[in-house]
Amino acid sequence: MEATVAERGQITLPKAVRDALGLTKGTQLKVELEGGRIILRKSVEDAISRARGKFALDGFDSAEAAVAVVRDEPGA
Repeated sequence: MEATVAERGQITLPKAVRDALGLTKGTQLKVELEGGRIILRKSVEDAISRARGKFALDGFDSAEAAVAVVRDEPGA
């Protein structure tokens, strides 16, 4: 696969790459140089921040109570 650097230094990642990594508009990538290579890494922090607050705690008073049930802790 190839990508061409545009006039303003931008590249378009091939669709197959975007789909394989789940990259969508606004996804943060970390750019690293390793010798003569450019390495792009999907930012874990970005994925966590997008998921934060999206899950309901149906039937639980707090996140701690839900975690206790998932961990099968006594008294949960």
